[in-house]
Amino acid sequence: MQFTVEHTINNWKHYTLENNNGMQVKFLDFGGIITNITVPDQNGQKENIVLTYKNVVDYKKNPLYLGALIGRVAGRIANAEFAIGDKAYKIGANEGNHHLHGGNNGLHQVIWDTEAFSTENSVGVKLSHTSPHGTEGYPGTVQIMVTYTLTNNNEFIIDYHATTDRPTIFTMTNHSYFNLSGNVKSTVHNHQVIMASDQFVELDEELIPTGRKLHVDNTVFDFRSGRRLSEGISSDFSQNVIVGNGYDHYFLFSSPLKREQIRVSEKTSGRHMTIYTNQPGVVMYTSNGMAQGIQLESGLSKKYLGVCFETQGSPAALQHKDFPNIILHPNEVYEKQTLFSFGW
Repeated sequence: MQFTVEHTINNWKHYTLENNNGMQVKFLDFGGIITNITVPDQNGQKENIVLTYKNVVDYKKNPLYLGALIGRVAGRIANAEFAIGDKAYKIGANEGNHHLHGGNNGLHQVIWDTEAFSTENSVGVKLSHTSPHGTEGYPGTVQIMVTYTLTNNNEFIIDYHATTDRPTIFTMTNHSYFNLSGNVKSTVHNHQVIMASDQFVELDEELIPTGRKLHVDNTVFDFRSGRRLSEGISSDFSQNVIVGNGYDHYFLFSSPLKREQIRVSEKTSGRHMTIYTNQPGVVMYTSNGMAQGIQLESGLSKKYLGVCFETQGSPAALQHKDFPNIILHPNEVYEKQTLFSFGW
C-alpha cells in the first residue's frame, strides 16, 4: 500500500492511492475530484475506468462535474427554495430557476484540507472543510469530513461525516462517471446493471421530481434481475425520453439494510463493480445530457460515455412527503458511506 502527492496548477494537490493488486485511485484536493481509477481487466491490463479531462485546468470550471464531491445538497432543488419548519430560504439558482449540485459555489469548487493515513491493509486521505453559514444561501455553518480509503480487497470507500450549528439541509454524493470498458473503449450501452430497487421517482420536463414514485414492474427501470443500459437509452418510454433518452432518475432502494445495492459489469473487459451504501437511494445518470466537444483524456465528450451512481438522499423530500429526510439538526451527525468493490 502506498500514496504519493504531486502539485498541479494553482498548487492543487493531486493524490495517488495504490494497493498491492495494481489498483489506483487518483484525486485532487480541489473539489475532492476523482481524476482516475485504474483497475486491471480480466487479462491483467490496467486501465482507467472513470471519465477524465485531458487538461487538469478544465477541472476549475468542470461543467460536467467529473469526479467531484457534490453538496451541500446533491441534485436539483425546485425553484431554488426550501423551508425548514416555518422558515423559508432562497438559495442560488444555477440551472434555470433551479438549484443544482450545491450551486456555483458548491463543494466541488473548494480546496479541501487533507490528511493522509495508512494501515496494514488500506491507504487513504481525510478531506475536511468548513462551509460557512450563508454559503449559496444555505443556513448553518457545517463542518464536513470526507474520507477516501483504498483497501487491498480492491474496495474504494467514501465516508461522509458532517455536523451543523443550526438546522440546514444536507446530502452529499460523488459524481464520478464510470466506464468499465477501460480507457473509454466504448459507450456504456452494454454495461449490465443489477439494482435492488422497486421504485423510481417520476420527473417533469425540467427534470424536477413530481413526487410520484413509480413501480419498476414492466418497465426498463426494472433492474432487479439485471438489464443493459441500452434498453433504457433506446426506449420510447416517456420517462426515458424526457431526460434526453436514457436515465437521470432517483431509484429508491428496496431495503436500506441490504448491503449489496448495485452491481455493474462489462463483458468484454470482464470488469465488475459492486456498490454498497447506507444511503436510501441513487441517481443513475447515463450522461445523456453530456455537453459535446469537451476535451477528455479519451477524446471529445459525447453522450453515453459514462454512467454515474450518485448515492444520496433526494431533494424531493423538501417538497414532497414520504421521502427520506435530508434536514440536518445541530444535535445530529450526518454519517453515510458508499463502498465500491472492484473485480476482474
